[in-house]
Amino acid sequence: MVWRNLWRNRRRTLITMASITFAVLLAILMQSLQKGIFDNLVKNVVSFYHGYVQIHKKGYWNEQVLDNSFAMNDSLVNELKKNKHISEVVPRIETFVLASESNITKGCMVVGTEPAKEDYLTHLKSKVIAGEYLQSNDTAALIAEGLAKRLNISLNDTVVLLGQGYQGSMAAAKFKIKGIVHFGSPALNDGLVYLPLVTAQNFLGAENMLTSMALAIDKPENMEMIQKSAIALIGNNYEVMNWKELMPEIANHIKADGVSFYIFTGILYFIIAFGIFGTILMMTAERQHEFGMLIAIGMKKNKLGQMLMGETFLIAILGVLLGIVISLPIVIVFNLYPPRITGQMATVYEQFGFEATFPTAVDANIFIIQSGIVLLIAFIIGLYPLWHAQKMNPITAMR
Repeated sequence: MVWRNLWRNRRRTLITMASITFAVLLAILMQSLQKGIFDNLVKNVVSFYHGYVQIHKKGYWNEQVLDNSFAMNDSLVNELKKNKHISEVVPRIETFVLASESNITKGCMVVGTEPAKEDYLTHLKSKVIAGEYLQSNDTAALIAEGLAKRLNISLNDTVVLLGQGYQGSMAAAKFKIKGIVHFGSPALNDGLVYLPLVTAQNFLGAENMLTSMALAIDKPENMEMIQKSAIALIGNNYEVMNWKELMPEIANHIKADGVSFYIFTGILYFIIAFGIFGTILMMTAERQHEFGMLIAIGMKKNKLGQMLMGETFLIAILGVLLGIVISLPIVIVFNLYPPRITGQMATVYEQFGFEATFPTAVDANIFIIQSGIVLLIAFIIGLYPLWHAQKMNPITAMR
Protein backbone atom coordinates (compact mmCIF):
# COMPACT_ATOMS: atom_id res chain seq x y z
CA MET A 1 0.00 0.00 0.00
CA VAL A 2 2.90 2.35 0.82
CA TRP A 3 4.48 1.68 -2.58
CA ARG A 4 1.23 2.22 -4.43
CA ASN A 5 0.59 5.47 -2.56
CA LEU A 6 3.88 6.87 -3.83
CA TRP A 7 2.82 6.63 -7.46
CA ARG A 8 -0.79 7.70 -7.15
CA ASN A 9 0.55 11.24 -7.40
CA ARG A 10 3.78 10.97 -9.36
CA ARG A 11 4.42 14.71 -9.47
CA ARG A 12 4.32 15.05 -5.68
CA THR A 13 6.55 12.00 -5.18
CA LEU A 14 9.07 13.13 -7.79
CA ILE A 15 9.28 16.64 -6.32
CA THR A 16 9.97 15.23 -2.85
CA MET A 17 12.49 12.75 -4.22
CA ALA A 18 14.20 15.47 -6.27
CA SER A 19 14.72 17.63 -3.18
CA ILE A 20 16.46 14.75 -1.41
CA THR A 21 18.47 13.85 -4.53
CA PHE A 22 19.69 17.42 -4.89
CA ALA A 23 20.60 17.52 -1.19
CA VAL A 24 22.70 14.34 -1.49
CA LEU A 25 24.34 15.55 -4.69
CA LEU A 26 25.26 18.92 -3.19
CA ALA A 27 26.58 17.44 0.07
CA ILE A 28 28.71 14.81 -1.69
CA LEU A 29 30.18 17.26 -4.22
CA MET A 30 31.00 19.81 -1.52
CA GLN A 31 32.88 17.39 0.73
CA SER A 32 34.50 15.55 -2.19
CA LEU A 33 35.84 18.81 -3.59
CA GLN A 34 37.12 19.99 -0.21
CA LYS A 35 38.87 16.69 0.52
CA GLY A 36 40.22 16.47 -3.03
CA ILE A 37 41.80 19.92 -2.90
CA PHE A 38 43.65 19.24 0.36
CA ASP A 39 44.60 15.70 -0.62
CA ASN A 40 46.11 17.21 -3.75
CA LEU A 41 47.96 19.81 -1.68
CA VAL A 42 49.43 17.15 0.62
CA LYS A 43 50.27 15.00 -2.41
CA ASN A 44 52.05 17.86 -4.19
CA VAL A 45 53.93 19.39 -1.29
CA VAL A 46 54.34 16.51 1.17
CA SER A 47 54.68 13.24 -0.66
CA PHE A 48 56.29 14.85 -3.72
CA TYR A 49 59.28 15.95 -1.65
CA HIS A 50 59.24 16.11 2.15
CA GLY A 51 57.76 12.69 2.81
CA TYR A 52 55.45 12.07 5.74
CA VAL A 53 58.23 11.59 8.33
CA GLN A 54 61.84 12.84 8.37
CA ILE A 55 64.80 12.18 10.65
CA HIS A 56 67.51 14.82 11.22
CA LYS A 57 70.34 15.45 13.61
CA LYS A 58 68.97 17.22 16.67
CA GLY A 59 68.85 20.97 16.02
CA TYR A 60 69.08 20.71 12.24
CA TRP A 61 65.56 21.97 11.54
CA ASN A 62 66.17 25.20 13.45
CA GLU A 63 69.55 25.73 11.76
CA GLN A 64 69.60 24.01 8.39
CA VAL A 65 73.32 23.99 7.61
CA LEU A 66 75.60 21.20 6.50
CA ASP A 67 77.49 21.31 9.79
CA ASN A 68 74.36 19.87 11.41
CA SER A 69 74.54 16.75 9.25
CA PHE A 70 75.16 13.25 10.58
CA ALA A 71 77.05 10.19 9.38
CA MET A 72 75.30 7.45 7.44
CA ASN A 73 74.52 4.55 9.74
CA ASP A 74 73.49 1.23 8.19
CA SER A 75 72.54 -0.23 11.56
CA LEU A 76 70.12 2.65 12.17
CA VAL A 77 68.53 2.11 8.76
CA ASN A 78 68.17 -1.61 9.45
CA GLU A 79 66.54 -0.95 12.82
CA LEU A 80 64.06 1.48 11.26
CA LYS A 81 63.12 -0.97 8.51
CA LYS A 82 62.22 -3.58 11.11
CA ASN A 83 59.03 -1.59 11.58
CA LYS A 84 56.55 -3.24 9.20
CA HIS A 85 54.93 0.14 8.48
CA ILE A 86 58.21 1.62 7.16
CA SER A 87 58.80 0.36 3.64
CA GLU A 88 61.90 2.39 2.74
CA VAL A 89 64.42 4.81 4.23
CA VAL A 90 65.59 7.50 1.78
CA PRO A 91 68.94 9.18 2.66
CA ARG A 92 69.43 12.79 1.55
CA ILE A 93 71.95 15.58 1.77
CA GLU A 94 70.44 19.02 1.15
CA THR A 95 71.75 22.55 1.05
CA PHE A 96 71.09 25.87 -0.63
CA VAL A 97 73.46 27.04 -3.39
CA LEU A 98 73.55 29.43 -6.30
CA ALA A 99 72.84 27.98 -9.74
CA SER A 100 74.09 29.95 -12.70
CA GLU A 101 74.40 29.83 -16.46
CA SER A 102 76.13 32.66 -18.32
CA ASN A 103 75.00 35.88 -16.62
CA ILE A 104 71.87 34.44 -14.97
CA THR A 105 72.01 33.31 -11.33
CA LYS A 106 69.32 31.99 -9.01
CA GLY A 107 69.25 30.44 -5.56
CA CYS A 108 68.11 26.84 -5.37
CA MET A 109 68.24 23.75 -3.19
CA VAL A 110 70.55 20.90 -4.10
CA VAL A 111 69.25 17.48 -3.07
CA GLY A 112 71.61 14.56 -3.09
CA THR A 113 69.70 11.28 -2.92
CA GLU A 114 69.76 7.65 -3.97
CA PRO A 115 67.76 7.71 -7.22
CA ALA A 116 66.04 4.33 -6.83
CA LYS A 117 64.93 5.00 -3.24
CA GLU A 118 63.87 8.56 -4.06
CA ASP A 119 61.69 7.27 -6.87
CA TYR A 120 60.11 4.76 -4.47
CA LEU A 121 59.16 7.54 -2.07
CA THR A 122 58.21 10.45 -4.35
CA HIS A 123 57.85 8.80 -7.80
CA LEU A 124 60.42 11.29 -9.05
CA LYS A 125 61.07 9.30 -12.23
CA SER A 126 57.47 9.80 -13.36
CA LYS A 127 57.95 13.57 -13.12
CA VAL A 128 60.73 13.61 -15.71
CA ILE A 129 59.30 15.51 -18.69
CA ALA A 130 62.50 15.63 -20.75
CA GLY A 131 65.69 13.59 -20.78
CA GLU A 132 66.40 10.62 -18.53
CA TYR A 133 66.23 9.79 -14.84
CA LEU A 134 69.38 9.64 -12.72
CA GLN A 135 71.46 6.55 -12.01
CA SER A 136 73.35 6.14 -8.73
CA ASN A 137 76.76 6.43 -10.45
CA ASP A 138 75.89 9.51 -12.54
CA THR A 139 77.74 12.81 -12.26
CA ALA A 140 74.87 14.68 -13.93
CA ALA A 141 71.84 16.51 -12.52
CA LEU A 142 68.07 16.67 -12.72
CA ILE A 143 66.72 20.22 -12.69
CA ALA A 144 63.21 21.48 -11.98
CA GLU A 145 61.33 22.87 -14.97
CA GLY A 146 60.78 26.35 -13.53
CA LEU A 147 64.44 26.72 -12.56
CA ALA A 148 65.55 25.56 -16.02
CA LYS A 149 63.37 28.23 -17.64
CA ARG A 150 64.70 30.89 -15.28
CA LEU A 151 68.29 30.00 -16.17
CA ASN A 152 67.39 29.51 -19.84
CA ILE A 153 68.99 26.07 -20.00
CA SER A 154 67.82 22.74 -21.42
CA LEU A 155 68.97 19.14 -21.79
CA ASN A 156 72.71 18.51 -22.10
CA ASP A 157 73.52 22.09 -21.11
CA THR A 158 75.78 22.69 -18.13
CA VAL A 159 74.74 24.35 -14.89
CA VAL A 160 77.26 25.79 -12.43
CA LEU A 161 76.54 25.28 -8.73
CA LEU A 162 78.33 27.45 -6.19
CA GLY A 163 77.92 27.43 -2.43
CA GLN A 164 79.39 26.57 0.96
CA GLY A 165 80.32 22.98 1.62
CA TYR A 166 80.78 20.97 4.78
CA GLN A 167 82.70 22.69 7.63
CA GLY A 168 83.10 25.94 5.69
CA SER A 169 84.74 24.50 2.59
CA MET A 170 84.03 25.97 -0.84
CA ALA A 171 81.68 23.96 -3.06
CA ALA A 172 81.80 24.70 -6.78
CA ALA A 173 81.22 22.39 -9.72
CA LYS A 174 79.65 22.07 -13.17
CA PHE A 175 77.00 19.45 -13.92
CA LYS A 176 75.44 18.32 -17.17
CA ILE A 177 71.63 18.45 -17.26
CA LYS A 178 70.48 14.85 -17.74
CA GLY A 179 66.75 15.46 -17.19
CA ILE A 180 64.09 18.07 -16.42
CA VAL A 181 61.36 17.37 -13.87
CA HIS A 182 57.99 19.02 -13.28
CA PHE A 183 56.39 19.42 -9.83
CA GLY A 184 52.80 20.31 -9.08
CA SER A 185 53.91 22.69 -6.34
CA PRO A 186 55.24 25.96 -7.81
CA ALA A 187 57.66 26.40 -4.89
CA LEU A 188 59.33 23.07 -5.67
CA ASN A 189 59.16 23.56 -9.41
CA ASP A 190 61.14 26.81 -9.22
CA GLY A 191 64.08 25.76 -7.09
CA LEU A 192 65.28 22.14 -7.01
CA VAL A 193 68.34 20.40 -8.43
CA TYR A 194 68.80 16.66 -7.84
CA LEU A 195 72.15 14.90 -7.77
CA PRO A 196 73.02 11.28 -7.00
CA LEU A 197 73.89 10.99 -3.30
CA VAL A 198 77.61 10.21 -3.69
CA THR A 199 78.03 12.94 -6.33
CA ALA A 200 76.39 15.49 -4.03
CA GLN A 201 78.50 14.42 -1.04
CA ASN A 202 81.68 14.80 -3.07
CA PHE A 203 80.55 18.20 -4.40
CA LEU A 204 79.91 19.45 -0.84
CA GLY A 205 82.98 17.83 0.71
CA ALA A 206 80.68 15.83 2.99
CA GLU A 207 81.58 12.23 2.25
CA ASN A 208 79.28 9.74 3.99
CA MET A 209 77.22 12.55 5.57
CA LEU A 210 73.44 13.13 5.48
CA THR A 211 71.17 15.98 6.49
CA SER A 212 67.99 13.90 6.61
CA MET A 213 66.40 10.52 6.13
CA ALA A 214 62.85 10.50 4.73
CA LEU A 215 60.67 7.53 5.63
CA ALA A 216 58.37 5.89 3.11
CA ILE A 217 55.36 4.63 5.07
CA ASP A 218 52.55 2.27 4.16
CA LYS A 219 49.57 4.52 5.04
CA PRO A 220 49.33 8.23 5.94
CA GLU A 221 47.06 7.26 8.86
CA ASN A 222 50.02 5.46 10.50
CA MET A 223 52.23 8.57 10.41
CA GLU A 224 52.05 9.56 14.09
CA MET A 225 52.43 5.98 15.29
CA ILE A 226 55.55 5.56 13.11
CA GLN A 227 56.94 8.87 14.40
CA LYS A 228 56.57 7.78 18.04
CA SER A 229 58.13 4.39 17.29
CA ALA A 230 61.13 6.04 15.57
CA ILE A 231 61.65 8.47 18.47
CA ALA A 232 61.73 5.58 20.93
CA LEU A 233 64.17 3.69 18.72
CA ILE A 234 66.83 6.24 17.78
CA GLY A 235 67.19 8.22 21.02
CA ASN A 236 67.88 11.89 21.75
CA ASN A 237 70.64 12.58 19.22
CA TYR A 238 68.12 12.85 16.40
CA GLU A 239 64.84 14.67 15.81
CA VAL A 240 61.91 12.91 14.17
CA MET A 241 59.35 15.22 12.55
CA ASN A 242 56.16 14.59 10.60
CA TRP A 243 55.03 16.77 7.71
CA LYS A 244 52.71 18.84 9.92
CA GLU A 245 55.74 19.89 12.00
CA LEU A 246 57.88 20.41 8.91
CA MET A 247 55.26 22.63 7.26
CA PRO A 248 53.06 24.07 10.04
CA GLU A 249 51.73 26.87 7.83
CA ILE A 250 50.13 24.36 5.47
CA ALA A 251 48.85 22.20 8.33
CA ASN A 252 47.28 25.27 9.98
CA HIS A 253 45.78 26.38 6.68
CA ILE A 254 44.14 22.98 6.22
CA LYS A 255 42.88 23.02 9.81
CA ALA A 256 41.43 26.53 9.49
CA ASP A 257 39.77 25.71 6.19
CA GLY A 258 38.40 22.53 7.74
CA VAL A 259 36.63 24.62 10.39
CA SER A 260 35.11 26.89 7.75
CA PHE A 261 34.07 23.78 5.83
CA TYR A 262 32.10 22.52 8.84
CA ILE A 263 30.40 25.91 9.13
CA PHE A 264 29.41 25.90 5.46
CA THR A 265 28.33 22.27 5.75
CA GLY A 266 26.11 23.15 8.72
CA ILE A 267 24.49 25.93 6.67
CA LEU A 268 24.06 23.49 3.79
CA TYR A 269 22.34 20.92 6.03
CA PHE A 270 20.10 23.68 7.38
CA ILE A 271 19.03 24.58 3.84
CA ILE A 272 18.62 20.91 2.97
CA ALA A 273 16.42 20.34 6.02
CA PHE A 274 14.13 23.25 5.12
CA GLY A 275 13.92 22.09 1.51
CA ILE A 276 12.89 18.58 2.51
CA PHE A 277 10.51 19.88 5.18
CA GLY A 278 8.83 22.14 2.64
CA THR A 279 8.10 19.23 0.30
CA ILE A 280 6.88 17.00 3.18
CA LEU A 281 4.66 19.84 4.42
CA MET A 282 3.22 20.24 0.92
CA MET A 283 2.58 16.51 0.65
CA THR A 284 0.81 16.44 4.04
CA ALA A 285 -1.36 19.49 3.28
CA GLU A 286 -2.47 18.10 -0.10
CA ARG A 287 -3.63 14.83 1.47
CA GLN A 288 -5.75 16.18 4.33
CA HIS A 289 -9.01 14.83 2.88
CA GLU A 290 -7.44 11.44 2.17
CA PHE A 291 -6.15 11.09 5.74
CA GLY A 292 -9.49 12.14 7.23
CA MET A 293 -11.35 9.61 5.05
CA LEU A 294 -9.02 6.76 6.04
CA ILE A 295 -9.49 7.46 9.74
CA ALA A 296 -13.25 7.83 9.26
CA ILE A 297 -13.59 4.37 7.67
CA GLY A 298 -11.65 2.73 10.49
CA MET A 299 -7.89 3.01 9.94
CA LYS A 300 -6.16 3.53 13.26
CA LYS A 301 -4.02 6.64 13.56
CA ASN A 302 -0.97 4.55 14.48
CA LYS A 303 -1.43 2.55 11.29
CA LEU A 304 -1.82 5.73 9.29
CA GLY A 305 1.35 7.11 10.89
CA GLN A 306 3.27 3.94 10.01
CA MET A 307 2.08 4.22 6.41
CA LEU A 308 3.24 7.85 6.19
CA MET A 309 6.59 7.00 7.77
CA GLY A 310 6.99 4.18 5.26
CA GLU A 311 6.27 6.54 2.38
CA THR A 312 8.78 9.11 3.66
CA PHE A 313 11.40 6.42 4.20
CA LEU A 314 10.97 4.94 0.71
CA ILE A 315 11.09 8.37 -0.92
CA ALA A 316 14.23 9.20 1.09
CA ILE A 317 15.91 5.92 0.10
CA LEU A 318 15.11 6.42 -3.57
CA GLY A 319 16.27 10.05 -3.43
CA VAL A 320 19.53 9.11 -1.73
CA LEU A 321 20.27 6.29 -4.20
CA LEU A 322 19.52 8.58 -7.13
CA GLY A 323 21.78 11.27 -5.61
CA ILE A 324 24.64 8.76 -5.33
CA VAL A 325 24.12 7.53 -8.91
CA ILE A 326 24.20 11.09 -10.27
CA SER A 327 27.10 12.33 -8.14
CA LEU A 328 29.43 9.33 -8.68
CA PRO A 329 30.25 9.97 -12.38
CA ILE A 330 30.61 13.72 -11.71
CA VAL A 331 33.09 13.06 -8.89
CA ILE A 332 35.05 10.56 -11.01
CA VAL A 333 35.25 12.92 -14.01
CA PHE A 334 36.44 15.85 -11.88
CA ASN A 335 38.96 13.54 -10.21
CA LEU A 336 40.43 12.44 -13.55
CA TYR A 337 40.10 15.83 -15.26
CA PRO A 338 40.14 18.46 -12.49
CA PRO A 339 39.15 21.97 -13.52
CA ARG A 340 42.08 24.38 -13.55
CA ILE A 341 41.83 28.02 -12.61
CA THR A 342 43.98 30.74 -14.16
CA GLY A 343 44.80 34.38 -13.71
CA GLN A 344 45.11 36.22 -10.42
CA MET A 345 43.21 33.60 -8.45
CA ALA A 346 45.70 30.94 -9.59
CA THR A 347 48.56 33.12 -8.35
CA VAL A 348 46.94 33.38 -4.92
CA TYR A 349 46.59 29.60 -4.69
CA GLU A 350 50.20 29.06 -5.76
CA GLN A 351 51.41 31.39 -3.01
CA PHE A 352 49.82 28.99 -0.50
CA GLY A 353 51.52 26.02 -2.15
CA PHE A 354 48.43 24.83 -4.03
CA GLU A 355 48.50 23.58 -7.55
CA ALA A 356 45.75 25.69 -9.14
CA THR A 357 43.40 22.77 -9.80
CA PHE A 358 40.16 21.63 -8.15
CA PRO A 359 40.20 17.82 -8.14
CA THR A 360 37.56 15.81 -6.32
CA ALA A 361 38.27 12.88 -4.00
CA VAL A 362 36.73 9.51 -4.86
CA ASP A 363 36.20 8.18 -1.34
CA ALA A 364 33.45 5.71 -0.44
CA ASN A 365 33.25 7.19 3.07
CA ILE A 366 32.13 10.54 1.63
CA PHE A 367 29.21 8.90 -0.19
CA ILE A 368 28.24 6.81 2.82
CA ILE A 369 28.48 9.58 5.44
CA GLN A 370 26.80 12.33 3.41
CA SER A 371 24.02 10.02 2.24
CA GLY A 372 23.52 8.81 5.80
CA ILE A 373 23.26 12.37 7.14
CA VAL A 374 20.70 13.40 4.50
CA LEU A 375 18.78 10.18 5.14
CA LEU A 376 18.75 10.93 8.87
CA ILE A 377 17.50 14.48 8.20
CA ALA A 378 14.73 13.10 5.99
CA PHE A 379 13.79 10.51 8.60
CA ILE A 380 13.56 13.14 11.38
CA ILE A 381 11.45 15.41 9.19
CA GLY A 382 9.32 12.39 8.31
CA LEU A 383 8.13 12.38 11.92
CA TYR A 384 6.03 15.46 11.15
CA PRO A 385 3.31 13.60 9.17
CA LEU A 386 3.21 11.02 11.99
CA TRP A 387 2.66 13.76 14.57
CA HIS A 388 0.11 15.44 12.30
CA ALA A 389 -1.88 12.20 11.89
CA GLN A 390 -2.00 11.64 15.66
CA LYS A 391 -3.66 15.01 16.30
CA MET A 392 -5.90 14.98 13.24
CA ASN A 393 -9.67 15.40 13.52
CA PRO A 394 -11.15 13.38 10.62
CA ILE A 395 -14.29 15.54 10.30
CA THR A 396 -12.27 18.74 10.05
CA ALA A 397 -9.81 17.11 7.66
CA MET A 398 -12.54 15.92 5.27
CA ARG A 399 -14.07 19.39 5.17
